[in-house]
Amino acid sequence: MAGEQLLLTALMGVLLISVVVLLRRSEDWRSYTPLAGGGVYGGETGVAHEEKPSGLIRWFTTVDHKDIGMLYGLYAIIAFVVGGLMAVGIRFQLITPEGALFSNNFYNAILTSHGITMLFLFGTPIIAAFANYFVPLLIGADDMAFPRINAIAFWLLPPGALLIWGGFFLEPLTGGAVQAAQTSWTMYTPLSVEQTLGLGGPNPGADLMLLGLHLTGVSATMGAINFIATIFTERGDDVSWANLDIFSWTILTQSGLILFAFPLLGSALVMLLMDRNLGTTFFAVDGGGPMLWQHLFWFFGHPEVYILVLPPMGLVSLILPKFSGRKLFGFKFVVYSTLALGVLAFGVWAHHMFATGMDPRLQASFMAVSLAIAVPSAVKTFNWITTMWNGSLRLTAPMLFCVGFVANFIIGGVTGVFEASVPVDQLLHDTYHVVAHFHYVIMGGIAFAVFAGIYYWFPIFTGKMYQRRLATWHFWLTMIGTNVTFFPMIILGYEGMPRRYATYTLTVGQVDLFAFMHQLATVGALILAVGQLVFVWNVVTSWLEGPVVDEGDPWNLAKYGQQTKEWDWHEQRLTTALADGGDQAGGADPDGNTDVATDDDSD
Repeated sequence: MAGEQLLLTALMGVLLISVVVLLRRSEDWRSYTPLAGGGVYGGETGVAHEEKPSGLIRWFTTVDHKDIGMLYGLYAIIAFVVGGLMAVGIRFQLITPEGALFSNNFYNAILTSHGITMLFLFGTPIIAAFANYFVPLLIGADDMAFPRINAIAFWLLPPGALLIWGGFFLEPLTGGAVQAAQTSWTMYTPLSVEQTLGLGGPNPGADLMLLGLHLTGVSATMGAINFIATIFTERGDDVSWANLDIFSWTILTQSGLILFAFPLLGSALVMLLMDRNLGTTFFAVDGGGPMLWQHLFWFFGHPEVYILVLPPMGLVSLILPKFSGRKLFGFKFVVYSTLALGVLAFGVWAHHMFATGMDPRLQASFMAVSLAIAVPSAVKTFNWITTMWNGSLRLTAPMLFCVGFVANFIIGGVTGVFEASVPVDQLLHDTYHVVAHFHYVIMGGIAFAVFAGIYYWFPIFTGKMYQRRLATWHFWLTMIGTNVTFFPMIILGYEGMPRRYATYTLTVGQVDLFAFMHQLATVGALILAVGQLVFVWNVVTSWLEGPVVDEGDPWNLAKYGQQTKEWDWHEQRLTTALADGGDQAGGADPDGNTDVATDDDSD
């Protein structure tokens, strides 16, 4: 087994060296000339651009922030589909107390991969998709500060996904010598250190998963540095800190969180890999101890929640006023609350560890900060509600998803306040109440904001308009499915149903009630799945055959004084396309080549 691991390491080294050699042969890293379509807005570049290559070459070599945003989006949606299928499998497994589908080991494997897929392969990349495409447009920048690093950050993600899912692919090919990791997404020691195959040997699938996580962390850190540099140095002359849009504020705060949190996760992963393969004792009882992993992981893990939720809050804060006919109420307070969340996020990690027996005085301090961090989120919630109060509401699909976000986020936030209290957490820790709270924020909040952003900006990145009735159906199926899936889990938590169990015939409690609630949650998961099928059908068919948007303000934002820079850019792009005789939105021909930019043509 040691020889096989050494061979795998050698092959990985050869692959990395080959990539470096290929890049050195194909690129001149000492010079950089922006490609066409770099999102130039608001000024002349004085640079004549060549046309982009067409086909796959364009997507493999692009450094255009808009193209990279599209790549992030495609990658994230694929991960969302994979993670969603795993979730449906989990729900069907729990229909009966004895487990309906899988063995315990396979259930643990898909449970682990579902969490990691949704958090690291969907959550962070889908936010990067919006940020890459729209932050330069919103701040009047030509492109990201480091376009090539931007591309590299994305291309680290596909191999990361293959490594994370590698155990599922390799198990049948290796006759079970490699299996998917079964550590849960938190990778608690000593389980993650000692996880072995049925025959007693180490499981390389867990090592592959840890390496894949490490790649995704490096990708996120590179992207965060790029966003910070872009927002600080690339803003247009008319964009100051006072009038910087709220979405860019949340991306800046998120990037700061990533910069401090993800390197710590990377260090912890390296130590865990060394414990597993080199015999070190970072997390052994006679070394640092198992609790060390929990401290390191949750010092990353709780800021990670705000890494995921702050940009969706920014999306809602940006989009909701557009369809309320009013400016965002208390803009400065929303910015201050965003910065407060970024700071307080690093002071609450140990509320995940109230049941570990830590000193009660430490528990009290972390409880106090965990309760205090609810205040900035409440500020945002009241500001969103006040923005809608007496407004001219237009219930478009983006607006519906914003309202759904607020409703679900309130439920997720209130359940979180209960768990922040030490006495209540002692009862609810590691039950389905935690699962419900977390998913109300992740699925009921983040996913809703993502859908709002996709529908809101759909005319910009496709040049088409989606089918509005299907989008409404998508909202209602998703809203109903989310609550039917996760609200029963709140009841399961209060009744003491533990999470991460593949079967529950021997659990303490009312097994019949547990089974009914799990069956109800499974019905909700099916409703959710149907809603996402409607979404995919709507997006694909509308992109291919939808009506072309030939106006720069399809949402009639100018009437309400809500038109922002990205729509000005879109309008200028359409004008340029018409002037050049183009018939495609965005000035692109069917092969994806952009118009040649001159001194008088900023895109």
